[in-house]
Amino acid sequence: MESIQAIKQRFGIIGNDPKLNRSIEKAIQVAPTDISVLVTGESGVGKESIPKIIHQLSHRKHGKYIAVNCGAIPEGTIDSELFGHEKGAFTGATQTREGYFEVADGGTIFLDEVGELPLTTQVRLLRVLENGEFIKVGSSKVQKTNVRIVAATNVNMFEAIKKEKFREDLYYRLSTIDIHLPPLRERKEDIHLLFRKFASDFALKYKMPTIKLTDEAVEVLLKNRWNGNIRQLRNAAEQISVLEQTRTINAPTLKGYLPNYEGNLPAVIKNSKSESDFSSEREILYKVLFDMKGDLNDLKKLTMELMKNGTTHDVQKKNEGLIQKIYGDEEDEENYEESVEDLEVLSIPEKMNQLSEAIDESNDKYYFAEEVEEEETLSLHDKELELIKKSLERHQGKRKLAAAELGISERTLYRKIKQYDL
Repeated sequence: MESIQAIKQRFGIIGNDPKLNRSIEKAIQVAPTDISVLVTGESGVGKESIPKIIHQLSHRKHGKYIAVNCGAIPEGTIDSELFGHEKGAFTGATQTREGYFEVADGGTIFLDEVGELPLTTQVRLLRVLENGEFIKVGSSKVQKTNVRIVAATNVNMFEAIKKEKFREDLYYRLSTIDIHLPPLRERKEDIHLLFRKFASDFALKYKMPTIKLTDEAVEVLLKNRWNGNIRQLRNAAEQISVLEQTRTINAPTLKGYLPNYEGNLPAVIKNSKSESDFSSEREILYKVLFDMKGDLNDLKKLTMELMKNGTTHDVQKKNEGLIQKIYGDEEDEENYEESVEDLEVLSIPEKMNQLSEAIDESNDKYYFAEEVEEEETLSLHDKELELIKKSLERHQGKRKLAAAELGISERTLYRKIKQYDL
């Protein structure tokens, strides 16, 4: 068995990080077997090196090695690419075609970005993993293949399974051995080493002196998060090598090539929310409920006033504020007045008048109204107070904006602020 250092030299892997060494060690150990391997890690960490190591150290090294980027193949043709198709299977299929699994029989297939596979293709792939069988598109003949599958992905597979974008049984079949490659920001000691290697390669390629970093620039290099990992570091080294006339690079110059430079500062989370953006669906439901409750009680009050007085003009004058709350601001009042004047007051039957007198005797103003308990299980009173506070905080005390968000008039909001002593 070759040593880790020998494998690094053979496949051009640079770095001495313990996590990186452990990943290479696992690849060396699993190579002689036919176990399926899943390589995980962020984009740009060099996942494509692990399948090559596994293939070259296995008994399949004389067979074919095919790398397939599953995310780059259209969904409609990926089955044909992987498993082949028969002549006439679909429009444009003028001849029979062998798929990758048939061509790589006895070798290794590397499925990069396997998390992007369509669900129908995942079913076919699961069958290949279980018993080595597949069927060409447009055929009914079952074919056998002896292929080792090494897959890689930068997707969080558990999240994909939870969202039903990836089959759970296929995940456990692929990840018999899981090899994780660490991101570059977790390999601090390797960052400068890799940069120097890239700078040396580009100096040789473009026939120019090698660039060097000052101590301050090295600090900047180590503090950057490198979201693009090794690929981003390589691109930065190439840009600086080609564009800079001075071959000694200082910190300000280096920062100019790092547009997403953040350093090792704490992450700042934006707490601001857009207008009418409530923290949860339950909060929205509470708002709707207490709005409905308030409108219902106001309508009950108006109904009782009409039943007792029987004159719309008097009721309108007496309950001007209440009508404005229910039917809108001053802009809508004129329309409401016109509509109210045109209304024909229904005559109240004699029995109803008797009932009204009985109500007066008992002083039960809301006899016909449904009783509303003061202490409700949903605590609408508390929720109303909480929503008003949050809305005022979001709009920094601007009542007009807060009232618009809550769906009430500014006058009503002012009354509630007085009521709750805010």
